[in-house]
Order: sequence, then structure tokens, then C-alpha cells
Amino acid sequence: MRSDRPHIVFLAPGDPNQRTGGYGYTRRIVQCLRDRGHTVDLDGLEGAFPETDALAQRAMDNALDALEDNTVVIIDGLALCGLPALADRHIQRLRVLALEHHPLADETGLTQAQQAYFFQSEKAALARVGGVIVTSDFTARRLQDFDVDPSRIEVVTPGVDRPVPADAGKRLVSDRPLEILCVATLAPRKAQDVLVEALARCQDYDWHCTLAGSTDRHPDYVASLKAQIDQLHLNDRIELCGELEEQGLAEAYRNADLFVLPSWYEGYGMVITEALAYGLPVITTTGGALAYTASDQAAIKVQPGDAGALGAAMIQLFSSSERLQQLVAGAAQARDELQSWSEAGERFAKAIDTLLSGR
Repeated sequence: MRSDRPHIVFLAPGDPNQRTGGYGYTRRIVQCLRDRGHTVDLDGLEGAFPETDALAQRAMDNALDALEDNTVVIIDGLALCGLPALADRHIQRLRVLALEHHPLADETGLTQAQQAYFFQSEKAALARVGGVIVTSDFTARRLQDFDVDPSRIEVVTPGVDRPVPADAGKRLVSDRPLEILCVATLAPRKAQDVLVEALARCQDYDWHCTLAGSTDRHPDYVASLKAQIDQLHLNDRIELCGELEEQGLAEAYRNADLFVLPSWYEGYGMVITEALAYGLPVITTTGGALAYTASDQAAIKVQPGDAGALGAAMIQLFSSSERLQQLVAGAAQARDELQSWSEAGERFAKAIDTLLSGR
């Protein structure tokens, strides 16, 4: 291990082992940096984030206090709002960067007051850090609205593992239901309710849909979603299987014929590239970075929130094996062009060096 490499510490709110795309990205990057010989820690912060409470402020302050001078600190965007009040105590002796998946102000369902709070607090935090690593070109462009100069931004898109994809020919078999998979926390921004409404328009076709994702984070939304499914008499065709562990998730991808992500907005959409890595055709939206994450040859994209357009896109594939096969071929081509996690880790290490080279 090279002794001249700095100690790197990632700070994230709550349990870093949470099974979301953002936390998954951080865990994989941490492991890749360790594999490259870096000394890296990943620490969770207690307290309420992103609207920080006293416990969160103390947790951030204590975590930064415990670090030696010149430690590289990479703060997850969800925790950034806790930085401005502490910046003067720490910013000069530590080398602080931000990791942004998408701005907090872009979350779905915020009041105008919440949007303004997140915009101003995040803008203040981003002005104090030495640079920002983002997970998509879309987010890099978006941060210019926060007065972040492009020279202070580095883009490191997620990597993928490349499993051996299931036989694409099985997706043309007509004597069984077409299996639809959606992987996302059940939450308003992920818009599973729009997908359910779209599927209700497709009841003349033979399909089954699995919604894989945590049911614990937004209980009111989950209750409403279950009531919607029941009201539409789709209980036998739509399965809420909860959050899947790694093996179960891999099996779900292999068993699927089609991947659908109906989100209102994503800063990247890691599950899209995961689906492509399994050779799955994709239907998604143009919300945020989703307009760019998959190619038009591998995915059909519709406006977020448009259940009619989403249903029509699925009917295209239910009714035309030729159209489905076109997307399958596009997914196979896209799969070959995806970067590995090792490549993403290399780019992340270079991004750190680039952003800190001016200090």
C-alpha cells in the first residue's frame, strides 16, 4: 500500500448498509478504492437528515473532529445540509468533497418552503467544499443552477457487474405471462402508483408484475398503493415482494422479461443499468437523468406521470414480439458498453485527485 495516499472517509446519514441505489453506489466505490490500495472508511451519522436536528449536527461535528488534518472527507449529499454551520471549524484542515446523486430540492412532494430551504442550504454547503463528485452528466449540469462552477465538478457514473444474461429467446415465448420487474423503494418519487394505473389499462394481455423494494420507508404510500391494487382487482397479477437481498434480486432479474422504472425523477437510475446488464429491455421515463441513462435502442421512454403513455408503451411489447426483440437486441448492445465497477472505482480515484489538485 502506498504510504503517500491520503486517508479517505465517506460520511453518510444513517446506516450505510441501506439497500438503495445511492448507498449501494457508495459501498461499491469504497470497496473499489480499497482494492486499489487506499485506506477508506465508510461511517454512518446519527440523527435526522436531510433536515438536520441537534443530534445530526453533533454527529457531523464529532465525526469531523475525530479526523486527522488533511484527511479526505467525502460527504453524501443527503448529509450536506449539516455542513454549513460547521464549515468554519473543519473546512481549512480537512479536504472536503461532496458526493451528489441529485439535489435534495428536486425531490418529489416537497412544499415550496422545503424546496427553498434545501436549495439554499445545499447551495451554501456546495460553496464550501473543495469539489463535487456527481453520478451523472445531468446532475453535473443541474448543479450549475447552484452556482457550482463546472471546473469543480467530476462525473463518475455507476458501474455494473456483468452476469451471464438469461436466454433472450425466452422473452418471445407466448405460452406464459410476460414477467415485468420494477426495482425501487416503494415511494412517491418512484411512482409505482402510476405503473399500477398503467397496468390496469393492459388487462387484456397476459402479464405478471413484481414490485421489488422496501415497503417500510413510506408506509402511507404503501398502504395507498395496496388499496389501489385491490380496487383495480390486480392482486393476482401485481406482487409486492419487499426488499430483496442480493441473491433474490439477481434471481428476479433473471426471471424477468421486461424492466420498468416509472420514476418522476432520478439523478441516474442505477437499476436501469443493472437491468441492461441482465439483457433486459427497459421502459422508463424522461424524469431527470432517466432521459439519458439508457439508449433509445434499449428503452422506451415516456413523460413521468403519464399512465396512458406508460400503458401504451407496454402494450407495444405485449402485442409485438418483433418490437420486444428490437429492444432485447438494443439491451444486449448496451450491456457490452457498460463500465464495470472496477472502471468506476478508477475514475472515482482520479476524480478525487483532480478536485484536490488545486489545494
